[in-house]
Amino acid sequence: MEIRKATSNDIPELASLMEQLGYPTSVEQMRIRFSNIESNPSYHTLVAEYDGKVVGMIGLCTGVFYELDGSYVRIVALVVDSNYRSKGIGRKLIEEAESWAKRQGAISIGVNSGNRTERLTAHQFYINMGYEQKSIGFAKKLI
Repeated sequence: MEIRKATSNDIPELASLMEQLGYPTSVEQMRIRFSNIESNPSYHTLVAEYDGKVVGMIGLCTGVFYELDGSYVRIVALVVDSNYRSKGIGRKLIEEAESWAKRQGAISIGVNSGNRTERLTAHQFYINMGYEQKSIGFAKKLI
């Protein structure tokens, strides 16, 4: 297995992974999104290759604290292809994300995960990776 920086060649697989995460996404939509993400220096996308196939991704975003000195990294997307779960791929993606965050000088890394039944396994995964449940999130659509 290899963890590497995502490239535009990975767009079809990224679209498929977004579908599995529960967000229907065409290849063209992913092409536009990835172009916007890739051009923003606050974002970093990694993919996991297993047997030469992209089977997972993690999307990261850096920010600075208002309430503390320093910066943080947020995991804004994490998904492993359903056919490749329980092989340590998610763990490797998280570990590489944490290493990248440290290299950026971040003092913290966090993730939000939907409060839905289908996300309970993901919640347990984050707990197993040493993450603590610390807050309740709120969202509002503006369009």
